Amino acid sequence: MTTPKLLNRLTFRQLQVFQAVYDQQSYSRAAERLGLTQPAVSSQIRQLEQALGQPLFKYAGKTLHVLPAANALAASTRAIFGQVSRLQMALSDMAGTISGELDLAAVSTAQYVVPHLLARFRAHYPNVQVRLRVCNRSQALERLAERCDDLVIMARVPIDEDLACMPILDNEMIPVVWPGHPLMTARAPTLEDFARHYVLTREPGSGVRSAFEELAAAQDVRLAHTIELGTNEAVKQGVMAQLGVAVLPRLAVRLELEAGLLDELSLPGFPLRHSWCSVHPRDRFPTPVAEFFLRFLREHLGEFHAHFNAPLRPLPSHGVDCLPLTGDH
Repeated sequence: MTTPKLLNRLTFRQLQVFQAVYDQQSYSRAAERLGLTQPAVSSQIRQLEQALGQPLFKYAGKTLHVLPAANALAASTRAIFGQVSRLQMALSDMAGTISGELDLAAVSTAQYVVPHLLARFRAHYPNVQVRLRVCNRSQALERLAERCDDLVIMARVPIDEDLACMPILDNEMIPVVWPGHPLMTARAPTLEDFARHYVLTREPGSGVRSAFEELAAAQDVRLAHTIELGTNEAVKQGVMAQLGVAVLPRLAVRLELEAGLLDELSLPGFPLRHSWCSVHPRDRFPTPVAEFFLRFLREHLGEFHAHFNAPLRPLPSHGVDCLPLTGDH
């Protein structure tokens, strides 16, 4: 088999510099990101263009234009770097030393489940450093578009062929009131009856709020009396304080329902069901650590479904100390 001519003419450093310029759409920002001077970045790109025999970028004034050859190279570069990273992780897996970083964003309703997923994952891969950002649905969509995270965990994923999505757990949203609320003894209460009370809501951009408002619109019910509190916890405390009624994720109020501090109200159209999913752009290869995390989720989904659908109880110990390792161990 003949060796491709490019194989002896390209370097990984050239591809790294190219990828930085392509992602940043700027030589100067790429140089800053890589810790290089701008002339060094320009030199690497010139050498790469000579090896390819085609121009990659063109400046028009202060604007950098990406040429067709750059788009083709970017797709190949991502695949090359992805394969190298997978090789590194496979070798680490063989040696039992998987390490790296996992950057996640999760909508606020998912904060009741994601820490459980992460705890079990780190029990298997304790050298992985995890960062989790909690945000509302609107912010999660922005972060997804800007590719800020390895994975985004959210419900109500937009229908978009450019997104890769894997369902994880069901998210049920239910109407809740305080114990002794008049609606609990009403005969066949409706959403219209519910909306006559003060309804506590999250901020605009919240997935819970959007789902509830869509149901109200579908049933032609006007939400005339709302109080915006901004977080699920504030809304929950507001219902317990008898400030108003609300729609909240079931997992957010499990403890309060079991303790008798809140009651679930039976209304037509409820519970609202949307699955939490892991999401990432389809054209962005997940990092090897993110791939391990996704594989771990697929392999353990049954355990998580059983835990969150059963009566409240502590998770069984995973046998891993949460104390960090020190030189004394």
